[in-house]
Amino acid sequence: MESSSSSSSSSLIISPRKLRTDLYSYSYEQDSNSPLVISVLASLIERTMARNERIAKNSPRGTLSRNQRIGVFDCRETPDMTVQSYLERIFRYTRAGPSVYVVAYVYIDRFCQINPGFRISASNVHRLLITTIMIASKYVEDMNYRNSYYARVGGLTTNEMNELEVDFLFLMGFKLHVNVSVFESYCSHLEREVSIGGGYQIERTLRCAEEIKSKQIVERRYNRIARVTL
Repeated sequence: MESSSSSSSSSLIISPRKLRTDLYSYSYEQDSNSPLVISVLASLIERTMARNERIAKNSPRGTLSRNQRIGVFDCRETPDMTVQSYLERIFRYTRAGPSVYVVAYVYIDRFCQINPGFRISASNVHRLLITTIMIASKYVEDMNYRNSYYARVGGLTTNEMNELEVDFLFLMGFKLHVNVSVFESYCSHLEREVSIGGGYQIERTLRCAEEIKSKQIVERRYNRIARVTL
């Protein structure tokens, strides 16, 4: 699992100029590749999983507390798909903007802090990702797919997706707001994660995202008017 992800990450040429504009200026029409933030997030999560696995092996049985509600994210059978592949699948079918993945990362980190007994592992990472990305998309984007669509993308039933969303919200205490300074700090953290490998530069401001979003809305309205006129 880690070897396939690391090989794909190592073959990725990271350009600071490209990455500075990738987060907010990603063009779905001009660029068919996944946003580069997906590769960075996948690498970070897989390293966290490896660290948690080492901790679990070195800890006496029963020392790590288990919350029954947190266990809702555990799969009966571990999906045979790497974190990188799963994130790429989510992007391919939802086209969620790059900033959605940063906010999802904020939620994951916040969730782990609020629920210290939770450890990201191969058995819960997929459900955690689809849940946080869906909720982050609702927070960031103006238009979103239904829960039933996210369920199909994530390999779940609609009822499972609905339950995961509700459980996550309550376990988070509905603390979903992400202000500009928090967003910037997590962008900086993602940059530091790969700074050794070439420098990951992200345009760090939610205001920029809001400006681009407003421009896209204006462009959509203009295109509608143009179609009517023609």
